[in-house]
Amino acid sequence: MMAFVLMGLEAVAKEQKNPNILLIIIDDLNDWIGVMNAHPNTKTPNMDRLANRGTLFTNAHAAAPVCSPTRVTILSGLLPSTTGIYGSTRYDTLTGNPHVSQVDLLPAYFSKHGYKTLSTGKIFHEGSPKEAFDVVGVERHTFGPRPAERISYTPPEGYSTSTDWGAFPERDEQMPDYQYARWAEEQLQKEHAQPFFMSVGFVRPHVPWFVPQKWFDMHPLEEVMLPLHCESQFDDWPETALRFKELPQMPQMEWMREENRWRESVQAYLACVTFVDHCVGIVLDALEKSPHADNTIIMLVSDHGYHLGQKGLWSKHTVWEESTRIPFIISRPGDQKTNRTHVPANHLDMYPTLLELANLPANPANEGTSLVPLLDDPEAAGFENKASLTTHGFGNHGVRTKRWRYIRYADGAEELYDHWTDPNEWKNLAPLPNYAEVLEKLRTHLPEKDAYTDRGPQYNDYLRYWTRRTQKDRQ
Repeated sequence: MMAFVLMGLEAVAKEQKNPNILLIIIDDLNDWIGVMNAHPNTKTPNMDRLANRGTLFTNAHAAAPVCSPTRVTILSGLLPSTTGIYGSTRYDTLTGNPHVSQVDLLPAYFSKHGYKTLSTGKIFHEGSPKEAFDVVGVERHTFGPRPAERISYTPPEGYSTSTDWGAFPERDEQMPDYQYARWAEEQLQKEHAQPFFMSVGFVRPHVPWFVPQKWFDMHPLEEVMLPLHCESQFDDWPETALRFKELPQMPQMEWMREENRWRESVQAYLACVTFVDHCVGIVLDALEKSPHADNTIIMLVSDHGYHLGQKGLWSKHTVWEESTRIPFIISRPGDQKTNRTHVPANHLDMYPTLLELANLPANPANEGTSLVPLLDDPEAAGFENKASLTTHGFGNHGVRTKRWRYIRYADGAEELYDHWTDPNEWKNLAPLPNYAEVLEKLRTHLPEKDAYTDRGPQYNDYLRYWTRRTQKDRQ
């Protein structure tokens, strides 16, 4: 009976000529790609060429500024504040979540509608579990390889972080991302009886920032530009924001300056970005040479951004622009012109968008909005009041519209920034009485509920969890 049902679904898929889907997710990639003009030294020719034959969402933001909850949103179409998933989550824990378990995860939904699902690298937080896909290249991802000893940064005693950087290993072939790209290349050369949903998850530029020397050589240290930083921006922050900035396990501005390491860290990040762009290029070239080139839709996205000294941080874990803004590109077969839209987009919108692109029925459980109308009209009707929501732990939210960033913490503290006049978010307008009406309107975009997690009180008291963040706390 099952075989009959699956055969029927395959027949339906062929009858509708459902396009293939290639989903590329990149870990910790901020907006430092060429077409987003966020850093003058970045070199990303492959992501740029993809954006130049598709739609770039210039105002796209993460559902959460950490890996796991963002990926849960991508795969479930649910907000972190709905699922209560704010920290690291294994696949078996994810499927046991009372909210997520009621929704078909993205690959399962495609599978139910006649698609062959393939995956490699980091798609779920821990990789590409074999239970979730028909074909898996590498089940668990790795952030390695790593040298025997740290190269550039060691956290204070008692604290834990993977943050480090340097030229290592010797060859691209030793890097997991390169292996993921070659696996995808191999799969794209094959004929597939069904339309396929293929996901490829790259881990660079996630720390440690280790790539072979040749990628560092593409970014000479003396030419590297440092991000802008303003000491006075902290003067009008609420106390809660100052505490969220306390991440003692990460490099601190004072240390970076005293040790003259800031430029090195930026160089290392840029090297990792260029390396992962090369891996993306391997996959794009393989698709272009494959029999699937004319029937495959590509979606490329990062899971969140990253601070490289802005606001004195070398981390994610915030709801400011540097941590939330992401590359988000959709390219359809036949797209030749460059399309840009500044309508706010979010990981929450990926699930419904992919379903519409694949000509599949909408999943009513999804909380996001399909972005397909914006692919042909960057100012399509119906998106005038759209906002993007980023959640960092229980009750801490950032709202991004075309003009404003609004932040509300669990204790009620607020921040407000006008991106038309202050794109670096240096002047908090929330305390000023003449912005009361703006604040009131932006508060309407906050979630109606904030779900507690069952993982323990430290995950609900997220401020305490992230500011302490010692090795003992993580166990």
